[in-house]
Amino acid sequence: MSELLVTGGQVLRPDMTVERADVLVSQDSGDIVAVDEPGTLDGDDELDASDGLVIPGLVNAHTHVAMTLLRGLADDKPLDAWLQEDVWPVEAELTAEDIRAGAELGLVEMIRSGTTALSDMYFEVEEIADAVDQAGMRAVLGFTAVTVGKDDEAARSDLQESLDVARRLDGAAGGRIQTTFQPHSLTTVGEAYLREFVPQALEDDLSIHLHANETRDEVTPIVDDHGQRPLAYADDISLLDGDTYVAHGVHVDDSEIDLLAETGTGVAHCPASNMKLASGMAPVQDLLDAGVTVGIGTDGAASNNDLDMFDEMRDAAMIGKLAADDASAVDASTVVEMATANGAALLGFDSGRIETGANADLAVIDLDAPHLTPAHDLVSHLAYAVHGSDVRHTVCDGEVLMRDRTVEVFDEQAVRERASDHAAALVERAGD
Repeated sequence: MSELLVTGGQVLRPDMTVERADVLVSQDSGDIVAVDEPGTLDGDDELDASDGLVIPGLVNAHTHVAMTLLRGLADDKPLDAWLQEDVWPVEAELTAEDIRAGAELGLVEMIRSGTTALSDMYFEVEEIADAVDQAGMRAVLGFTAVTVGKDDEAARSDLQESLDVARRLDGAAGGRIQTTFQPHSLTTVGEAYLREFVPQALEDDLSIHLHANETRDEVTPIVDDHGQRPLAYADDISLLDGDTYVAHGVHVDDSEIDLLAETGTGVAHCPASNMKLASGMAPVQDLLDAGVTVGIGTDGAASNNDLDMFDEMRDAAMIGKLAADDASAVDASTVVEMATANGAALLGFDSGRIETGANADLAVIDLDAPHLTPAHDLVSHLAYAVHGSDVRHTVCDGEVLMRDRTVEVFDEQAVRERASDHAAALVERAGD
């Protein structure tokens, strides 16, 4: 059995305490074998964590990874105008090759900033799955179905594709890929289609992921047309009956928070995107207090504009305090847990914590930096001071994805050049 020893550093434990310890992982099973006092364990290969903090690999609970090609293309607009005037016209020109190039770029960016798992919503999912497989990461993937603006045949085809992709790719990459059925949102997929296809997803025990309550413009039409709040409407059409998590959840009221808790529906909170698009402030502390599992996602790079989960943690803590009007809300330990254990729980992975038997998904933070000095509270540093560029090593499933800031699973320069070429050609085709 081949074993990797992460040695010489401090370790973040599941209870958010920090201790000096070595971590031994099996590269055969991809699990953590032991966490023990320094010098007591041996491995076939070693990663030096001296002057570092070993943390669980971060979990990006909601993103559109191939949208890295649209980074900086359309900024400073509200969501509806941004989508209709800029994003959707360009996405209509995307090819499978574009999506592969954008996905590889996004995965490299995440590896370099300590993310080991993601939940993605997009198209040409086989290309994204191949890229994830090469990257050695974990992912929950799905084809995002939209029916608005389509005739009946095209609408049904989209939803059928979402079901088919989820069935076909579940368990790919040696089990590192799981899948979800993905109606885009409650306002972009018609009710008749949801009532027809959601039961099929539930019958196949497929998890469900969709956007919900992101803006007021997503709430008002549901209330006007159906006389009920969006999540009550979703519950009536069985969207909350299975293993479901929604993205955003910004404009939820108390009744919807209670409904999320009662149904076990989780929320992927995307603070940077919500701020940039002026969508609003999600009531994260209220959600947590009600017992809702809340993870953190970056959303796509077109509305963020990066995929650095440390930036997202900081944003989540800051906006969480503003939303609650309470400086103690969404505290450092909570936000780190949201980006690790909570995200893993949403996605259904046995990761997000460093303990024997858990998935060996790790990142090592280099603490030898002015902005991380002094080290009064390393959990505070993770939430408020660490940058993605402070990550020294990234490990997923026991395999080293990045060692000493060098990505080992991709040729990073080639990925960047290919993505730049595809982005330029894409914009030219779109006539921008």
